[in-house]
Amino acid sequence: MGELRDKSVLKADIIAGITVALVLVPQSMAYAQLAGLPAYYGLYASFLPPMVAALFGSSRQLATGPVAMVSLMTATALAPIASQSGDGFLIYALILSLMVGVFQVALGLLRLGVLVDLLSHPVVVGFTNAGAIIIATSQLNKVLGVDKGAGDAHYESVYNTVLTALESTHMPTLYMSILALGIMIILKKYMPKVPNVLVAVVVTTVLAWYTGFSESGGKVVGNIPDGLPGLTIPTEFDMDIVMSLISYAIIISLVGFMEAIAIAKAMAVKTKQRLDANQELVGQGLSNLASGFFSGYPVSGSFSRSAVNINAGAVTGFSSVVTGIVVALTLLLLTPLLYHLPLATLASVIILAVANLVKFKPIVHAWKAEPHDGITAVITFLLTLYIAPHIEYGILVGVVLSIILFVIRFMRPRVAELSRYEDGTMRDIAVFPELEVSDKIALIRFDGSLFFANASYFEFKVLEVMANRPDLKYIILDAEGINQIDSSGEEVLSQVADRLTQNGVTLVVARMKRQFMQALRRTGLHEKMGEGNFFSRITYALDFVWDSLGDEYDRTTCPLRRLST
Repeated sequence: MGELRDKSVLKADIIAGITVALVLVPQSMAYAQLAGLPAYYGLYASFLPPMVAALFGSSRQLATGPVAMVSLMTATALAPIASQSGDGFLIYALILSLMVGVFQVALGLLRLGVLVDLLSHPVVVGFTNAGAIIIATSQLNKVLGVDKGAGDAHYESVYNTVLTALESTHMPTLYMSILALGIMIILKKYMPKVPNVLVAVVVTTVLAWYTGFSESGGKVVGNIPDGLPGLTIPTEFDMDIVMSLISYAIIISLVGFMEAIAIAKAMAVKTKQRLDANQELVGQGLSNLASGFFSGYPVSGSFSRSAVNINAGAVTGFSSVVTGIVVALTLLLLTPLLYHLPLATLASVIILAVANLVKFKPIVHAWKAEPHDGITAVITFLLTLYIAPHIEYGILVGVVLSIILFVIRFMRPRVAELSRYEDGTMRDIAVFPELEVSDKIALIRFDGSLFFANASYFEFKVLEVMANRPDLKYIILDAEGINQIDSSGEEVLSQVADRLTQNGVTLVVARMKRQFMQALRRTGLHEKMGEGNFFSRITYALDFVWDSLGDEYDRTTCPLRRLST
């Protein structure tokens, strides 16, 4: 952080750090409520983690702390424990954060950040949209001032909550929610530089105190322990419960880091800084360890606060250190002022924060780009909504489905028979059925690496061409799309060449890549098929075939002939 010697950089970082803290303090309390934890757990998770992530990560402007999606997954992980052990479940929030931290640090040190790529874009888009809807609807009872409706599934709970609200909505709570939302929306639109969340918190807290909101049945934050969180090392816990949290810890680790690295990459494009994904994993992991050891819960990089940080002029990670210091001062000096903060305000903060996450255009775009991706996104979205609160299964099914569809695509790559188009290029006759084909020569292109999963398919398609053309003498394989060939692919290629030879058809290969030819030379297949049957260009292969067919074959009428210019 040599830049801090520059007073202008130091000033910019201090201003940015304070600005982020003004957003983080109320947001963190809201997200802790979303996670099913006391509001002050959000403040604890906002004290050391931002500093640690900034000091040990690679991104200078990434703002780390409680975020909506990780808070929702934390709630999912802890809900069964909370129903069994009352307040005793709070210790498992710390343990979950420690588990997430250990997993992320291990991935970073082993340079396995590539595992995050298993979360494909369609899966993330589907899961994020569903998660945002689940988060927003989970706050309805707090906005309406009613008890949460019963139901095993989230949609049942929401339905029963609405039914309850029709009969017994607590009107002061509803008015407070509308006021908070109105303040945040109006300020965000007309006065974007004003910390709208902080203003809403201050106004509604003062109003709640002045009107006796809690005495009328409205729910408020209540007492927050004074002082900073101390070092906590969990010693008394049920090992069976800890083991049940492992799968949640892994999913939170991957989803949280994926969110963080996506934000960091977007900012790195603007700042032109170098970003190390594995170093960022270490930074995020250590921040989760710090959160776990100091009474917090799992954290990650925040979209909204990172945007505030970079827009406020943050240059180095010192801005996050300033943010942590401001949160510490809040815990030391300002907690009594938060007693009358309505939970309805925190619910409104959450709803507004996740509203921008609901975007269906990316799903439509994924469908247009590749229907399989669209299917993955839609299934992940619908399944996550249906099985909530067990949202971890939605993302797991999405990952498995995307991998299966990926494998299927590789098992059935495009095999195109080509013919000469009117502009002189070779085109797929399936796309241009008006193109003529030769009865003596077939030109086919295999668009994929030739390996064990698709070798049989390759064999079937080549032999199918031969079976459909009884007078065929030559098959030219355009191998430009074959990037790799494994032992299974090499064996099938050898068998295909033999089968064709037995039926009086010669296999000729054109436009081979170096790695393809190296494999054939190592196995001797190149020599077996004949040096003269391999050509660097399709033109050379056609010349060879036409010469071999002799004068009785009129190349001037061949559909594959070169057009005169």
